[in-house]
Amino acid sequence: MPVKKYKPTSPGRRGMIGSDFSTLNKKKPEKSLLEGKKRGSGRGSAGKITTRHRGGGAKKRFRMIDFKMNKFDIPAKVQAIEYDPNRTAFIALLVYADGEKRYIVAQEGLKKDDKIIVSKNAPVKIGNRLPLKKIPAGTIICNVELFPGKGSQIARSAGSSAKLMAIESGFAYVSFSSKKVELIPEDSFATIGQISNVSHNKIVIGKAGRSRWLGRRPQVRGSAMNPVDHPHGGGEGRQPIGLKHPKTPWGKPALGFKTRKKNKPKTRYRIKKKDEEV
Repeated sequence: MPVKKYKPTSPGRRGMIGSDFSTLNKKKPEKSLLEGKKRGSGRGSAGKITTRHRGGGAKKRFRMIDFKMNKFDIPAKVQAIEYDPNRTAFIALLVYADGEKRYIVAQEGLKKDDKIIVSKNAPVKIGNRLPLKKIPAGTIICNVELFPGKGSQIARSAGSSAKLMAIESGFAYVSFSSKKVELIPEDSFATIGQISNVSHNKIVIGKAGRSRWLGRRPQVRGSAMNPVDHPHGGGEGRQPIGLKHPKTPWGKPALGFKTRKKNKPKTRYRIKKKDEEV
């Protein structure tokens, strides 16, 4: 998908790149699939900040997305491809043959009036959803279930996809863009195609105000602080951090520190890690 470049009418506009929404169907979102969105501002369930530098931003309404896609063997028609302020990908409004409407995450190449279906015997075409064991090896897939019936959990953001390598002993070998390969039950469902808005990674914010619209607050470098405020702070003039590894303000490792639990059940299904030779 193409991107939109702005004329350099100001220093903030110079070099700014945004998404091109000309391919979307300009319409108001489906009212029955909207709900209010409570602002969490990077806070966890206890109300304490778990992610720093989050807050403010434009007011949004939440579009209820159907990640389970459990209306089997009922054909649906794409009524519109829409923008969703809550995610990087575009969304598609489906109207099923029985009249029900649902939002799904749109695939690249999916257009208005296209017909899709979720079925164990669905044809292999963009937008259709079927079990991994019914998909030919080498097919590009997205919205992948980790466990049958749980709903899509993998490859849901803009431009992301996975590749089905093979089916063996009840499991599918699925390769991701990070080069890791995982075993996923062959009865898990996946959608054919790649997630829409492929050019999202080419966006250039351009100015600080645009970050604020997105709910991102300013981040101060640790090296610009005093020693009392950060492990990287202090020194005469500009100094290196003076430590073997970068640290957070609370002394925890910031980069390259493995955080995945070794005994996590899903770890045993990982065949190949990132950048690892098999």
